[in-house]
Parts: sequence; structure tokens; C-alpha cells
Amino acid sequence: MKNRLKVLRAERDWSQADLAERLEVSRQTINALETGKYDPSLPLAFKIARLFSQPIETIFQDEA
Repeated sequence: MKNRLKVLRAERDWSQADLAERLEVSRQTINALETGKYDPSLPLAFKIARLFSQPIETIFQDEA
């Protein structure tokens, strides 16, 4: 699954650690999400969408 996390994070000048703290996950989780090695759970996807005030579909795109 592709996502815009790295771009959204960079726009706010947040480090991976900053984003991880806001989402209450590890920095390694953020890294795995950004590199496409991990797809978020639905609750985490909603939390990310709320944090960035965007619909889930604008942050995550199916690669199909």
C-alpha cells in the first residue's frame, strides 16, 4: 500500500520520532509504514487521518 506519510510529516517538519509520539507507536512502526513494509491497522489508519485532518483515501492508496 502506498502512502503519503513521509510527505505529510515533512510538510510539518516532524521527525519520524515526532510522528511516532503523536500516534503513540514506535519510530520503527513509522519507518515501516513509510517504506511500505507494513500496512496500518484500521484504527491506526483512522488515527493518522485525524492527526493530519485528511480522509484516509488521501493518505493511503491501494497499489492495485
